[in-house]
Amino acid sequence: METNRYQRGLDIIKEYTLTDNEEIGTHMDIVAVFKDLAPDLESYIVEFAFGDIYSREGLTNQQRTIATIASLVTLGTELQLELHINTGITIGLTPKEIVGTVVHLIPYTGFPLVLNALKVVKKVFAQRNVKMND
Repeated sequence: METNRYQRGLDIIKEYTLTDNEEIGTHMDIVAVFKDLAPDLESYIVEFAFGDIYSREGLTNQQRTIATIASLVTLGTELQLELHINTGITIGLTPKEIVGTVVHLIPYTGFPLVLNALKVVKKVFAQRNVKMND
């Protein structure tokens, strides 16, 4: 592992990670779950995704997370969406920004994917005690 990229990636992951609730999954939890199957997954996530991609100039953490949420809704990947909605809350996205991002996708992805995503949003908001007025 290249120390520069790895440390830069870890630092960014820390910005995105809620640390006071062990019931909320994190990016490093994913690494731990699959370490026995894919030990190199850690370097892909930490070095490449965060050390290279998330560290690029041009977008704020909030903009990156909105783009990620939109992509995951479109793909219908609800487990990963849950992680990134949590990330969004942690880095300061408002509930209206998160819901607005998801609802904005109706004409592009259709009602079924958006409704499934809103169910995930509702679950995460309940876990994190987030209200739409926040």
